Amino acid sequence: MSDYEKKVIRAAGFIQTKWNDCPEIAIITGTGLGEIVSSVKNPDSVSYQEIPGFPMPTVESHPGRLLRGILGGKPVLILQGRFHLYEGYSPREVSFPIRVLQMLKIKTLIISNAAGGLNPSFKAGDIMVIKDHINLTGENPLVGPNHDDWGIRFPDMCQVYDSGLAGKAVEAGAFSGVEVKQGIYAGLKGPSLETPSENRYLQRIGADAVGFSTIMEAIAAVHAQMRILGVSIITNINKPDHPEPTTMEAVIQVAGKSAKKLEAILSIILEGLDAE
Repeated sequence: MSDYEKKVIRAAGFIQTKWNDCPEIAIITGTGLGEIVSSVKNPDSVSYQEIPGFPMPTVESHPGRLLRGILGGKPVLILQGRFHLYEGYSPREVSFPIRVLQMLKIKTLIISNAAGGLNPSFKAGDIMVIKDHINLTGENPLVGPNHDDWGIRFPDMCQVYDSGLAGKAVEAGAFSGVEVKQGIYAGLKGPSLETPSENRYLQRIGADAVGFSTIMEAIAAVHAQMRILGVSIITNINKPDHPEPTTMEAVIQVAGKSAKKLEAILSIILEGLDAE
């Protein structure tokens, strides 16, 4: 057994000693979205610092806390804060929480992020359901020896994001009066934001939004045979021909304003899971 596997087992064991009835649904919150928890009932939390082997986020608006509670009538685990390649973490470190969730027998994973819009029909504050992604990080969390008990050596990636959950997100948006977009997410390593030429390239290869997260987590979750819903908050619009500077502070502000809309949509989705 590798040191990585031992760390995963220790972390999962610690969480199970705190909550012996772990849910089957988990949510990862992105930049500016760590507080999508105002509707969570019976919340209980633990700091990442307390979980053996767990990394700590270094980015503003990522609290670094694991929360258990009830959302949409369903028990959920919420990871408030994630890790990024640009922080210096390796792909396996970024996807470490996914392996811990796998050990906890999580079946459904909701991944949220803040992203720059590339589709000219989008506007800041829009919510986009991820239909597919383009991995431009040059990294993959599955590189190295395969852990056969976690998943197969060559997982198929033809449908990373569950179309049924994506449809439910669109329906939930309509029910709550929010138009939910759908599109392709391009993942870069960061942390420098895109040049106009890079944005033009991303548009030409079919990307509707771009960000610095999600990809490593999604690949590991596919390997773990989880059902995945990916959701992006569009925090700014990248216009290659008329570029406008943006800041992390502005991204966090827009994401925070849209967090309540996303929380309402997720609540509706979770309420309807039993009806499948």
